[in-house]
Amino acid sequence: MRELFIGLQQHGRVLVIVGQPNTIGALPIAVAPDYGCTVAYSPRLAMRKAADLYPEKSRTDARDAFIIAETAWSMPHTLRAVDRESEVLAALKVLSGFDTDLTHECTRATNRLRSLLLQILPALERVFPGTVLTRSLMLELFIKYAGPTGLRAAGRGNVLRWARNHSRKDPVNLIDTVFSALGEQTVTVIGTEAVELVIPRVAALIRELKHQRAIVAQEVEKLLDDFPLSTVLMSMPGVGIKTVATILLTIGDAGAFTSAGHLAAYAGIAPVTRRSGTSIRGEFPARSGNKQLKNALFRSAWIANCHHPASMAYYQKKRAHGKKHNAAVICLARRRCDVIYSMLRHGTFYEEKPAQAA
Repeated sequence: MRELFIGLQQHGRVLVIVGQPNTIGALPIAVAPDYGCTVAYSPRLAMRKAADLYPEKSRTDARDAFIIAETAWSMPHTLRAVDRESEVLAALKVLSGFDTDLTHECTRATNRLRSLLLQILPALERVFPGTVLTRSLMLELFIKYAGPTGLRAAGRGNVLRWARNHSRKDPVNLIDTVFSALGEQTVTVIGTEAVELVIPRVAALIRELKHQRAIVAQEVEKLLDDFPLSTVLMSMPGVGIKTVATILLTIGDAGAFTSAGHLAAYAGIAPVTRRSGTSIRGEFPARSGNKQLKNALFRSAWIANCHHPASMAYYQKKRAHGKKHNAAVICLARRRCDVIYSMLRHGTFYEEKPAQAA
């Protein structure tokens, strides 16, 4: 690689483009800047769209390299900067990727557990709506008693006594609901015994995955303590550890964006104008943009709408204008994007300022 970069510099400025900055492209990213080369990466979606412009449909390494080079040459606006200077951001990217994998595994295991309960006793599955199924008490309950057979054999009194020893809140209503569901079905489904062998193992897997996610969250929080911009972002209402990590990983200090509108367009929260003659015109939500950043800004605006008075007032104002819930939250996220951009560019903490009359 050193010989290649030195030889290319004899012909002028060298721009190194990688398609995978986190895996096979990590070594070129580490070597190229030491020899004065500019490094960037081409998003896979932009490369796939550019590939449709060429007649050949075969996919080889040589053709992919050619398309990446042509895209970088003809459409430089599609390139993304590579964060190489910050060791904190590099470590944060690894931990965030691992946390995403753990989240997917936990969701898959939760769906599996819900499917097992639905198979043998649908009434019991309905007792645990939403995230109730993955609470610590519920997981420990399934690990100890497995399923309907174990719960019936133990009896309501013993299960209630055990639940009170493992819960900070009084679980009497939950246990009553569980045994009420157990009494709704008198038929034993074929395969119940095998399912009850699997249920405690899946519950133990979910418990372990949640424990791993908690450890990763603590490590991410320690990393962010050493990053100055993290405290700047967390001073804004509705911004937590996960939102800070997503913002820093996707845009860094926002230095690559010329304005707050540019950042909003990149995040996909800026409205897009669509016009066709005189019959069709208007502004619609963007379907493009960085999905991770868009979700983080949307989630942050939603949380702020529940706890921050100024955000709640702006949200209610948009609802009064006739916008639906999601559209009003996106409007709030767009407004907060301007503040986040200014905070990142100037390194200033969030400051509540009263509205001024026009």
